[in-house]
Amino acid sequence: MTKLRQLHESGQSIWYDFIRRDMLTGAGLRELVTSGIRGVTSNPSIFEKAIAGSNLYDDHIATLDGSTPAEVFEALAVSDIRVAADILMDVYQTSGGEDGYVSFEVSPALAHDTAGTIADAMRLWTVIDRPNLMIKVPATEAGIPAIEELTAQGLNINATLMFSLDDYEAVAMAYIHGAERASDPSSLASVASFFVSRVDASTDAALELNGTERALALRGRAAIANAKVAYKRYGELFEGVRFEALRAAGARPQRVLWASTSTKNPDYSDVMYIEELIGPNTVNTAPPATIEAFLDHGVVKTDSLLEDTADAVRFIASLPEVGIDFDAITTTLQVEGVAAFADAYFSLLAAIERKQAQIYA
Repeated sequence: MTKLRQLHESGQSIWYDFIRRDMLTGAGLRELVTSGIRGVTSNPSIFEKAIAGSNLYDDHIATLDGSTPAEVFEALAVSDIRVAADILMDVYQTSGGEDGYVSFEVSPALAHDTAGTIADAMRLWTVIDRPNLMIKVPATEAGIPAIEELTAQGLNINATLMFSLDDYEAVAMAYIHGAERASDPSSLASVASFFVSRVDASTDAALELNGTERALALRGRAAIANAKVAYKRYGELFEGVRFEALRAAGARPQRVLWASTSTKNPDYSDVMYIEELIGPNTVNTAPPATIEAFLDHGVVKTDSLLEDTADAVRFIASLPEVGIDFDAITTTLQVEGVAAFADAYFSLLAAIERKQAQIYA
């Protein structure tokens, strides 16, 4: 049994945080699924690297003469998402709709536009036309009501760019309220994508700025502690009385998904955000290098998420004692995350425009 399948036995599904056309036209994704990969996630940065950083899409772009860069991007991405969803369809069916999803994001330009997000998500749901599609919506102030409404309309939602407990709480309640309004809550699937490694990168920088021995001793702990606090809240919301009526109606809990799980600091273990975040009813979406490292030397620490939860709560509460405004850090991280995806999207459109000029010259 592969380590990825061992993780699934422990209650965690591993999704592949990467997509590119050559892994869809060859045996790449099919072999990954055989090894235990149970889903695929994408984002504007991933597509920027795939499309702008290769010539894999040039022939397809050549067939789209007269289209705007945005229309070209959507055509390329929709094609990839559909093929990936078809490859994962067997996982979707055999898991009863628990896994086998492919995530695609609404336009990053709509991160602060509730109505625009809802309209774009509904349109993409119709255009892509796959039951194992998840539409990604950022957990911004404008995104939260969109998540509720889209859930109520029966869409599978991947709520993304969460960094704080407040972000998680808002997303979880949006899913619950949306599921309560849905005509068939049993058909819904959703994940709450909680970002990890960037939390350590920013908190460590603040601790190093403090510079005291006590502050420096706290480095490398904030991200995992923050995740454990969020997972504790997951248990309170979805395994208790609050979700009881929906559970009786056949609704699935919204799983917590650990995102941004590649280790940024080379002094830390390159598999720490997999090993330390294993627990029931969770997802970890990891990039290829992190998955390869885990397969090579990672350890399946069953239920590591459930260990030292009280210590995690105390750790986060203690950060102000060393001058760390953790709320400010996580708020800034979301703002920066939204901006980074928007930058990647517009950079991609510019790259497509340059490719068009070359192809049609």
